[in-house]
Amino acid sequence: MSFLSSAEFWIALSQIILINIVLSGDNAVVIAMASRSLPPAQQKKAILFGSVGAIVLRVVLTFFAVYLLTLPYLKLVGAALLFWIGIGLLQSEDEEHGLEGHAGLAAAIKTIVLADLVMSLDNVVGVAAAAKGNVPLLVFGLVISIPLIIFGSTLILKLMDRFPIIIVLGAALLGWVAGEMAITDPAIAGWVADRHTLHTAVPALGAMLVVAVGKWLSGRREQRREQLQATKKQAAV
Repeated sequence: MSFLSSAEFWIALSQIILINIVLSGDNAVVIAMASRSLPPAQQKKAILFGSVGAIVLRVVLTFFAVYLLTLPYLKLVGAALLFWIGIGLLQSEDEEHGLEGHAGLAAAIKTIVLADLVMSLDNVVGVAAAAKGNVPLLVFGLVISIPLIIFGSTLILKLMDRFPIIIVLGAALLGWVAGEMAITDPAIAGWVADRHTLHTAVPALGAMLVVAVGKWLSGRREQRREQLQATKKQAAV
């Protein structure tokens, strides 16, 4: 335990915590959006278990981060997956019943962990660099970040109840992150580097597409629901 008296340890730990605070804002949005349709009691469980599960996977991912980020097409796949998650979260905005029961809680936790895993591909590089190969420091720093993420998720969840537009903004954020992830894939990074307008255009397009596609699918679902209700009324007459 002598490392606890080392100034270098505390400096590196502070860096890891700061990196997690800065880079976990979008993760907190995902957690809040995925759990917003659950009953209040299950919201707390989804936030807690989802955050812990995401951090555990992030620890594992950190050990392979440098290698994984050099693989071509991995970020493109991750971007497509994140884009799909953003659309899926936005579709449930107008659901009347949302997620209910154990299945709903499990689905929310699964979404949280999956989205955090994808979004952490870049984040873990900064954390790994700050830890400088010190495994206890890495794990300690990530564990400490759990309450920070939980607090951020809980705060955003409360704001969503008061300002529903945050849900749309959250989905747009996922689209933006997906676009940023796509253009940094090693397979196309060199080509993108010479086209500076793509650095903003692609993330912006990703944000707009997530909102547009999510809203369009929500509209279609609402139309089908209304048609089904109308059919039931006619049958009952």
